[in-house]
Amino acid sequence: MTDHDRSAGPTGAVLPDGLVDTYLRRIGAERPARPDAGALRELHLRHLRTVPFENLSIHLGEEIVLDERALVDKVAVARRGGFCYELNTAFGALLRALGHRVELLQARVLDDRGRPGIPYDHMALLVETGDGTRWLADVGFGDHSHRPLLLDARGEQDDPAGTFLIRSADGPDGAAGDLDVVRDGVPRYRLEPRPRRLADFTAGAWYHRTSPDSHFTRKVICSRLTGDGRISISDRRLLRTSAGGRTERRLGTDAELREAYRDLFGIVLDALPAVREGNGGGSGAGDGGEAGA
Repeated sequence: MTDHDRSAGPTGAVLPDGLVDTYLRRIGAERPARPDAGALRELHLRHLRTVPFENLSIHLGEEIVLDERALVDKVAVARRGGFCYELNTAFGALLRALGHRVELLQARVLDDRGRPGIPYDHMALLVETGDGTRWLADVGFGDHSHRPLLLDARGEQDDPAGTFLIRSADGPDGAAGDLDVVRDGVPRYRLEPRPRRLADFTAGAWYHRTSPDSHFTRKVICSRLTGDGRISISDRRLLRTSAGGRTERRLGTDAELREAYRDLFGIVLDALPAVREGNGGGSGAGDGGEAGA
């Protein structure tokens, strides 16, 4: 595999060095000397701590286009976050530019009864480091593993977020070769290991940004990992979780809400995101996660 092969994105484009440097500054990372596992783990963790999992564009009426360069610009230049399709596309482009081989994988989020969501419900990344080891990287699932997971390992994998397991999918909804990603004994999503193109996710992204049945249209979320837990804005609630517990504070005024977005997430807003009438205030599975916030 040539260096160009490793750096080329879904359209064959290569991120300019200047944009790669901007992205690395965005997440507070140095340019790695080589595409190894240590570098991947460091970039993964820094991304989770600096780039929020958020759906503000949906509630601000902003267009979401599945275009790799546009999404890198949104994260690295505009200093915004996004949901899975945006964050993992952008992170994958950065990793390719740094010498990793990256493929897009589609997954279906599992509900609390183990039922999978729609096809292309979620995007994750297959990342191959320089030594050929294959990793599952995912900076777009909210409250999830802090580190990439070994894709081909079938034993338990310890992580600061819990004990993870990648196993063959159970039940009639799993096709041959599908994998369940399990956290602390609970299946989180069903992964299809076949590589996909970015355009394949168009219908899933459209559903999640438009359907009243999608949790993304029913509430506003902005969340990131911290050194000792998570910090989130859920509609007008400011939530902090740590080993010491959880606190909640209502952001009663627009000024307080704008200040929280700016100071805690680096997001400066003119207009404030608001759930459209008729979408309700749906609840999710847990603060900061793909299935709810």
